[in-house]
Amino acid sequence: MKKAGILIITLLTLVGCKNDQKKLDKLNVVTTTSMITDMVKNIGGDLIEINGLMGAGVDPHLYKASEGDVSKLFNADIIFYNGLHLEGKLVEVFEKMEGTSKKQVALGEVLDKSGLIGSEYFASNYDPHVWFNIQYFKEFAKTVTSTLSEEDPKNAINYIENEKLFIAKLDTLEAEIKETINTLAKEKRILVTAHDAFNYFGKAYNFEVVGLQGLSTATEAGVKDVQRLSEFIIENEVKAIFVESSVPRRTIEALQQAVKSKGHEVIIGGSLYSDALGDTGTEEGTYIGMFRYNVNTIVNALK
Repeated sequence: MKKAGILIITLLTLVGCKNDQKKLDKLNVVTTTSMITDMVKNIGGDLIEINGLMGAGVDPHLYKASEGDVSKLFNADIIFYNGLHLEGKLVEVFEKMEGTSKKQVALGEVLDKSGLIGSEYFASNYDPHVWFNIQYFKEFAKTVTSTLSEEDPKNAINYIENEKLFIAKLDTLEAEIKETINTLAKEKRILVTAHDAFNYFGKAYNFEVVGLQGLSTATEAGVKDVQRLSEFIIENEVKAIFVESSVPRRTIEALQQAVKSKGHEVIIGGSLYSDALGDTGTEEGTYIGMFRYNVNTIVNALK
């Protein structure tokens, strides 16, 4: 049995053996992706203790739980994660914790499936990159607020007020980015990136989105993929293509060279934040700052 598996079983045994203990004044909350961590911080504020497992530049598709992660999950009161099989390599950990007192909330699972984009690449059969639709992120916020309020009713009014403030900021963000996007001609709204993380963004804001690696970074782009996409870029006179902060640059650089070998030019328009936010303490280290940066980068490069 793998070392991580042994640790999980040991910790879960302790769950069953330990006596009831008085809870600390603050809920101990564990989150997976940096987008979820930022949102939960906005709603929970100083009323909770929060541990985010994934930092800047971390790819959730490939992320494996360390012994430290398993310990954090074991000690949590609530675990918020994206679900829809985004954190594919953490599924085993979550499954082994089922039946314990841990409150596990897969935020993507609460969304109306009729609005999700289908995908054969994931066990959930849906594209999990739902945070690129701001309306869905608002649904995440509602679920986080109701969960925190249920587990910590004495602070419910504070969580509700924090959620209102956060939703208002998201409303302002959406109005701002729509104004920015409207400065870009519709025929230029073709977004070529390292992998298909932006389909919900494209659907919401009328972009044609093409990813070199498909929906999951666990798949590798082959020579045929590069050639196919290079021909698409030339035929559609795409001015710029984009790398992603959580995906190696080499795939997009290979695509750029393939276009050049056919006698055409395409620039790398910048690096977009897809599966993770930017560094903590920077504007791009927040969901709102990340979204604003991405839109400005895309529009400025494609104009």
